[in-house]
Amino acid sequence: MIDVMPDRLDRIDRNILAALSREGRLSMSALADQVGLSKTPVQARVRRLENEGYIRGYAAIIDREKTGEGHVAFVQVKLDDTRSAALDAFNQAVLKVPEIEQCHMIAASFDYLLKVRTGDIAAYRRVLGERISALPHVAQTSTFVAMETVRDR
Repeated sequence: MIDVMPDRLDRIDRNILAALSREGRLSMSALADQVGLSKTPVQARVRRLENEGYIRGYAAIIDREKTGEGHVAFVQVKLDDTRSAALDAFNQAVLKVPEIEQCHMIAASFDYLLKVRTGDIAAYRRVLGERISALPHVAQTSTFVAMETVRDR
């Protein structure tokens, strides 16, 4: 795991990260203009931020409605065992379910919160019944279906 030391980032580094998080395809020249430096030092800073793990990658934002993956459900998962081996088994199994877009361990009355993306409620029901419920140590699930996405970045 990368040791993150926020005090190592100065104002310009933070401005670079903010600009790239809004628009990852900015050219180095446009990024340089936004942060008030020339292109060469901005390139060096971006390379350093990548190498140090502050920038983990770049991605396209896909319109999931157009790709037939517009149904979003959030699933609370409670495990029957929360010892390290059980958590590791669950974590590894989650990585193999492509419909699980996000998985967060939560400090609450349940153990994990999943964001699951499918084409419709019928597809979600199949994923829940055949894949999520079959994950190691799953004792209980609760589903919350998103009716509208107001913000997604």
